[in-house]
Amino acid sequence: MGILEKIAEIEKEISRTQKNKATEYHLGLLKAKLAKYRSQLLEPSKSAGAKGEGFDVMKSGDARVALIGFPSVGKSTFLSLMTSTASEAASYEFTTLTCIPGVIEYKGANIQLLDLPGIIEGAAQGKGRGRQVIAVARTADVVIMMLDATKGDVQRELLEKELESVGIRLNRTKPNIYFKQKKGGGLSYNSTVPLTQCSEKLVQLILHEYKIFNAEVLFREDSTPDEFIDVIVGNRVYMPCLYVYNKVDQISIEEVDRLAHRPNSVVISCGMKLNLDYLLETLWEYLSLICIYTKKRGERPDFSDAIIMRRGASVEHVCHRIHRTLASQFKYALVWGTSTKYSPQRVGLTHIMEHEDVIQIVKK
Repeated sequence: MGILEKIAEIEKEISRTQKNKATEYHLGLLKAKLAKYRSQLLEPSKSAGAKGEGFDVMKSGDARVALIGFPSVGKSTFLSLMTSTASEAASYEFTTLTCIPGVIEYKGANIQLLDLPGIIEGAAQGKGRGRQVIAVARTADVVIMMLDATKGDVQRELLEKELESVGIRLNRTKPNIYFKQKKGGGLSYNSTVPLTQCSEKLVQLILHEYKIFNAEVLFREDSTPDEFIDVIVGNRVYMPCLYVYNKVDQISIEEVDRLAHRPNSVVISCGMKLNLDYLLETLWEYLSLICIYTKKRGERPDFSDAIIMRRGASVEHVCHRIHRTLASQFKYALVWGTSTKYSPQRVGLTHIMEHEDVIQIVKK
């Protein structure tokens, strides 16, 4: 029996098993087996031939955004509107067959946008180049899931399921569980909060499924067995996702209102160029980017050339971005902007910068 058949068998058994107190251990074990087979499926086969053309896109710019969705939802039209790259768009499915990169220039930042080929159901099993598409999506900072507003929620559920099965967790944070394998000493199990979903016996059963008999486990939050399995497997990617509903000009205003009020969702129309500026603004927030301007002594700040950093960047990060030796020659910095109590404020290397701050660095 191949891996795909085993996965199908386990999925059937999980759906057949009623969830109650008596079956929680059995379900936990099934989920552990399922995760194990899925991770085997994602490992590249030894006999794999040449890589698919157009999928090794070099990372460039200040951030990377992957554009995924089913065929014919308007991804290529969106790429052509947002960037200077022309991606072939047509009314038939699978127009885009390789990964096409473009660059969105916004607030002085270069955001790399990847138009990936349409995902179909079963992509995680490798159908329709799905595995390569998903591998590229894992390297992005944010995923834009392009959905057809006329199709309701079907597409969203199917895509979430495909991404979930390959270890991409959308709009979720990493479970707060400490896990460390040891050479001996058995299982050390502890928790700082009352646990309602993971008992010591279940944790032990899941670990045995992965042939782990000596480990330290500390739960710092009430996690599910699925989250614990994610921590053991360790190759999960947690990333923000923006659900973009295209073709809203073809549905009722009540439906537009319902979709627009869903969490992490934006409604647009590529055909009529509606709401694209709001989408860019939201994307900027999701990428957590900030602009920082530099100033030389006695001169006005240079607002034409911003340094793009991630939110939470310190003065030291800015020094490294300007020149790698600057931090070692650093004496102090003068900062103007919202991160200071007064302007200019004299700060050290650990000061956290904010959007549109101006910095002047004084060397020793």
